[in-house]
Amino acid sequence: MSAVVLELESVNAFYDKSHILKNVSLSVGEGEVVALLGRNGSGRSTTLKAVMGLASVRSGEIRFHGKPIQHRPTYNLAKLGIAFVPEDRRVFPNLTIAENLRLAALSGRKGNWTEKRIYEYFAVLGERRDKLAKLSGGEQQMLAIARALIANPAIILLDEPMEGLAPLIARNVEDVVRRIREEGNTILLVEQNVEIAMSLSDRGYILSNGRVMASGKIDELKADTAAMQRYLAV
Repeated sequence: MSAVVLELESVNAFYDKSHILKNVSLSVGEGEVVALLGRNGSGRSTTLKAVMGLASVRSGEIRFHGKPIQHRPTYNLAKLGIAFVPEDRRVFPNLTIAENLRLAALSGRKGNWTEKRIYEYFAVLGERRDKLAKLSGGEQQMLAIARALIANPAIILLDEPMEGLAPLIARNVEDVVRRIREEGNTILLVEQNVEIAMSLSDRGYILSNGRVMASGKIDELKADTAAMQRYLAV
């Protein structure tokens, strides 16, 4: 595997008194797309939130480029090069598309993803750059992904990018994620559609009740029919 960008070792994470992640260990290498697979409530989204400091990590360690980060504030993690695209997107509707992007760029790093290139990549955003970001669900998702990219992150945590979208719009978002992957961006992906998640990923981890139950290259996971049936019901 290439150089490890993100690593979790025996992480236990909580929401208040609820123990959600139980000794979760995983890694993401540079240029990889790694999928977190599992049913709703398995701990996939909580894993991303634990990395971002949005869930309480009470034991274990989270490392970014080999250095512990689990007690750093979220804004500091963004400056380090970790971008988070949450399930609810959280764009700023009272700012223009351009202002949303420029705000994200302020906490980012220098790199290939400039505002000009974003508009070339996401034509719908370029056409409406000076309009308020009161957008459809698909356009919001495009903007949320674009905000992550313009920060030129070392890794993108992508939470349910196709959630709640009409099938045609979901396919457009899937195509965007696929193109980003082909450019070598490092992604930790949560996506409920197992077939799509696997088609986009190099490796995967199957979670159930907050524990990693299986892991490996995508072909290896597909071949593990017992785990696929038991934990993913496919």
